[in-house]
Amino acid sequence: MLLTVDVGNTNIVFGVFEKDKLITHWRVVTARDRTTDEYRLLLKELFELDGISLSDVDGIAVSCVVPPVIAALEKACVELYKVKPFIIGPGIKTGISILYDNPKEVGADRIVNAVAGYDKYKRSLVIVDFGTATTFDCVSKKGEYLGGVIAPGIGISLEALFTHASKLPRIEIMAPPAVIGTNTVHSMQSGIFYGYISLVEGIIKLISKEMTEEKPTVIATGGFAELIGSASECINEVDEFLTLKGLKLIYSKNISKR
Repeated sequence: MLLTVDVGNTNIVFGVFEKDKLITHWRVVTARDRTTDEYRLLLKELFELDGISLSDVDGIAVSCVVPPVIAALEKACVELYKVKPFIIGPGIKTGISILYDNPKEVGADRIVNAVAGYDKYKRSLVIVDFGTATTFDCVSKKGEYLGGVIAPGIGISLEALFTHASKLPRIEIMAPPAVIGTNTVHSMQSGIFYGYISLVEGIIKLISKEMTEEKPTVIATGGFAELIGSASECINEVDEFLTLKGLKLIYSKNISKR
């Protein structure tokens, strides 16, 4: 089995693959000061919860955009599974060309998403990842990573609104009954929900004007992908676990080098 780990600024998503099938997954809060012992206990409990033996894991692939997490997580994996994690970083084989001015600046998760999307569609893509930031990653029909857009994420935008406007409450992110809110909660939900739909559709429209070789397929992923993707006319597919699938693909491309 392969354990895939996507470490984001807000959440860590774990996934377990048996051959090509994602058999289980877990999402936990990212804690920069979590210790090796805490990771060991966390992973042991998650595996026991789903009845999976730790000894069944013979490979681990990690994508991380939070460097302080790596050392403790890597040590916990070695102690638990007796396997050294394969960590996505510069110099690994991905199968796609990165046309960014400085390829080292591109977050590992963004490249992993591009690899997974292109492997499935083999055409031009825009991948919208609703994480701590909302990112738009563009892939050409030749499989080149062209670059993209980075915008504030839904969660941090709502948190900023709550923090800096003293009379506004902390609310649940969901679709309101109507665009025109008749109370404060619904008004805030409308601003976030419809505001981000408009942001996504506006940026996709502008990107499409620059990606002239063919109309890109738009894939949504990340924690809020289903919420926004189900209401947006420009999103063609929602794949919450695109990053985990990309980790598996990149691991397979590089495993012979280990």
